Amino acid sequence: MIDKPQSPVLTDTLLPSSVTPLARPHLTQKYYYLLDNYEDKQFNQPYVESKPVSLAVEAAVAIVINGIHYAVLMASPSQLEYLAIGFLFSEGLIEHSHELLDWEVTHLTDIASFQSFTPASTDDSLLFESLSEHLLDYDTYVVELVLNQRCHQRIQAQRRQLAGRTGCGMCGITGLNQALPDLNLYSQKMVDTQSAKPSLDYLLNIRTQINTTQHTHQLTGAVHAAATMQAEKLYLFEDVGRHNALDKLIGWQLRHKRKVECVVMTSRLSIELVQKSIRIRLPWLVGMSAPTSTAVRVAQRYGLGLAGFLRDDRVTYYSGIQMV
Repeated sequence: MIDKPQSPVLTDTLLPSSVTPLARPHLTQKYYYLLDNYEDKQFNQPYVESKPVSLAVEAAVAIVINGIHYAVLMASPSQLEYLAIGFLFSEGLIEHSHELLDWEVTHLTDIASFQSFTPASTDDSLLFESLSEHLLDYDTYVVELVLNQRCHQRIQAQRRQLAGRTGCGMCGITGLNQALPDLNLYSQKMVDTQSAKPSLDYLLNIRTQINTTQHTHQLTGAVHAAATMQAEKLYLFEDVGRHNALDKLIGWQLRHKRKVECVVMTSRLSIELVQKSIRIRLPWLVGMSAPTSTAVRVAQRYGLGLAGFLRDDRVTYYSGIQMV
């Protein structure tokens, strides 16, 4: 697992909410029929209600590693250091916490701040000039990370593998290898997941606490959450992307050297979430919606306990079970 971090010591300071708004008000018009005259709607005009609503902020988060612009994530602009750490681990770029030496989060708010992170080539400068006003339409953050030399070499090797890629997304065997990684190194087949299966009461307790703690979702209805229980305390991480929410939880786990036995997601369980959970050697992953067939198959292969449809009174276990 993750070693105790070495110097320099990393800070755990999050950007204040006033700097990183997670929701903003927008004016809307709601058109609707009253239930009692819905069937006669051809004879009635719909009601129109104008009011402000809160919408979730979706920000562009650029990940810069040792000066290399590595990726851009669309995410909720909170706990971005945790997101970056979890993302690096999920990508296989770090394995131990001491490989991450430092980080800095910057909110790009004007043309000058954008230019400071634009590569200094003529073509890029011309492109930036044409896009400058367009970029200001977006909430944009840069997370600069400093990794040790071994990780830097790993990143350069990966960039060389991707250099010849053109056209759509992931192409060829390199793309397949990234999307469908070999996880045998992280297999938990020898772990008795049946004995550690989370009880229905335990999961319902977590669900209840999620419902009362997921403030951004209550405000906007547009974010997912990943949560875990530690010593009767719920730790919850929200994001517009369910995979980002899990990466934030993973980053928090690595940063604080926590042992996590069960994670509850408010979303369906896709293969990406299962892959991330296997990498971190999570015993149980639980969703409030269904898993995909591929997610269950991979979870069974590598020993991850999987459960879904966590509702107010029930849950369905898909792997880590014994049929009766």
